[in-house]
Amino acid sequence: MTILVTGATGSVGRSLVDALVAGGEAVRALSRTPAGADLPEGVEVVGPDDGGLFHEVEAMFVFPLADGVDDLVSAAVGAGVGRFVVLSSLAAAVEFPRDRGSASATHHLAVERAVTARTDDWTILRPGAFANNLLAWAWTIKSGAPIRAPHIHSAQAPIHEADITDAAAATLVQDGHTGKTYPLTGPQSLTRVEQVAALGAGLGRELHLVEISPEEFRADTAPYVPEGIVSMLLDYWSDTVTEPDRVRPGVPELTGKPGRTLEQWARDHRADFSAA
Repeated sequence: MTILVTGATGSVGRSLVDALVAGGEAVRALSRTPAGADLPEGVEVVGPDDGGLFHEVEAMFVFPLADGVDDLVSAAVGAGVGRFVVLSSLAAAVEFPRDRGSASATHHLAVERAVTARTDDWTILRPGAFANNLLAWAWTIKSGAPIRAPHIHSAQAPIHEADITDAAAATLVQDGHTGKTYPLTGPQSLTRVEQVAALGAGLGRELHLVEISPEEFRADTAPYVPEGIVSMLLDYWSDTVTEPDRVRPGVPELTGKPGRTLEQWARDHRADFSAA
């Protein structure tokens, strides 16, 4: 069968393409810029207007694109695609008051509905905090300056993108996951102090952390991050001071392996934190 991967040049999509190819699957990758996709040999890279987009496609990985998901899924269902694996967010479960109306919950629920309203052949993956979010500290770490962060005693369970990839690959090629939703997290709930220590261990260097106020964080990020995202992050970190993120069983349940630690993620991303 052919598996269509949307969002194929992002961190999860690219890793998923690699994993599927390594498993012997035929992969078609959707990219807005096919010529610059730089994906493995043998992967068919197509643009969104390609007339053969869904030819012989039996399963589809649905990346939470900013727009166009409804039309894309409608066309896929009409073309006979029979399995959809949706990359969503734990915020879409709306387990906490902070999630109601948040930017993440609103967007990812709309992506989920784009699929579940059109077919019953779906599986939803809801990862929590991505370890990749810590790349926001890359410039600071490269420069040797201390990391500045609010709510440093809040605790999250950051997930390695490769664990999301492994979970997605399993649900795309295995039966028995139809109509199921899987919450995914990393294997450890770590305070931000512990996260910095894990990064330092993985990078092989000592890192320093300075706590700042939420107001200072707003000022630091205002030129680069929309206000709605800043508020969502601050609410999340504030809440997880008193109620730390829970580790969820989705990764070992789907892959048969414990999730990768944050220290492992740091080792895998050493180049991102190293000065040129």
